[in-house]
Amino acid sequence: MKNLLENIEEILLMGPGPSCVPPQVYKALSQKTLGHLDPYFLMIMDELMEMLRRIMNTKNKLTIPISGTGSAGMEACFVNLVEPGDKVLIITNGVFGMRMQDVAGRLGAKVDALEFTWGTPAVPEAIEKKLRQDSYKIVAVVHAETSTGVKNPVAEIGALLKGSDAIYLVDTVTSLGGIEVMMDAWNIDALYSGTQKCLSCPPGLAPLSFSEKAMAKLNGRKTKVPNWYLDISLIANYWGKNRVYHHTAPVNMIYGLYEALYVIFEEKLENVFKRHMESYRALVDGLKNMGLKMLVEEPYRLPMLNAVSVPDGVDEKAVRQRLRSEFKIEIGAGLGPLAGKIWRVGLMGHTARRENVERFLAALKKVIGK
Repeated sequence: MKNLLENIEEILLMGPGPSCVPPQVYKALSQKTLGHLDPYFLMIMDELMEMLRRIMNTKNKLTIPISGTGSAGMEACFVNLVEPGDKVLIITNGVFGMRMQDVAGRLGAKVDALEFTWGTPAVPEAIEKKLRQDSYKIVAVVHAETSTGVKNPVAEIGALLKGSDAIYLVDTVTSLGGIEVMMDAWNIDALYSGTQKCLSCPPGLAPLSFSEKAMAKLNGRKTKVPNWYLDISLIANYWGKNRVYHHTAPVNMIYGLYEALYVIFEEKLENVFKRHMESYRALVDGLKNMGLKMLVEEPYRLPMLNAVSVPDGVDEKAVRQRLRSEFKIEIGAGLGPLAGKIWRVGLMGHTARRENVERFLAALKKVIGK
């Protein structure tokens, strides 16, 4: 039988995720597997929690990686913090806000969606008006909306919620490690992310942090958390001092995340942010020279996820296919109402480098004949 793993090509990952993985992280993933209660592995866990607190800018004791992708992080936040009948406000301007609505609704929440046009940011004034009209147990928003390339005003929304009883829940799957995330300063109570975007680790873990306010909401539940595997009250006992077994941790993935964060801090976080921004500017300048336009207005764009409008008469799928087959470059398609209308070009983590931008622009120019 032929081993298909022998023929995996090296692809320049410039889609909406996963991103390219640095050699140090691949090496870490291949280290010898330890038991999930091994004393040396417990030391790695402790240091990993500290690094996660540092990149999230939080002092929260409960700051851990959930076993699963970013979607598991989202599910963990909602399943632990929502009880049937809770009023939840989801601020929505893309696919992942809609996914939040779906998850909260499945848990029996009374969901209100404050919707904004895809490709535009949430408007704090409209949110403030909504909050004056009603009170909510949870207010949730996506920081970096991967489906559109929009950065939402998370800090401004947090300021609106300061001093309220509402739990402020934020998706940072695409933003963490690429732009500033200030969990405590922005009054965020529950935050989740993913390893496969700006952290440049393969998909498989979801960094998550709960404030004391969120933990009080969890501990004060009238009903049991309906998902055993994602029950934070149980998982916290494994990551805490008592090390109570819950499930077998994905040991080598934790090595990978540890090394990915180590690489980021060696480069220095401010330099990582600068590299993302410089790569973004080079991309936008190159696209502009080709006569291509961005979907999102400049003040609201993400540097790490770029929505490029497909020109009239261009087969967007054929372009993506040729980039992949001929140039070994992956980019993403539009989703929902933007399907067929945009390309999503990722500059995340290790991918965000000038040489990768130049390689992509040269390939795209050949494919579309600009």
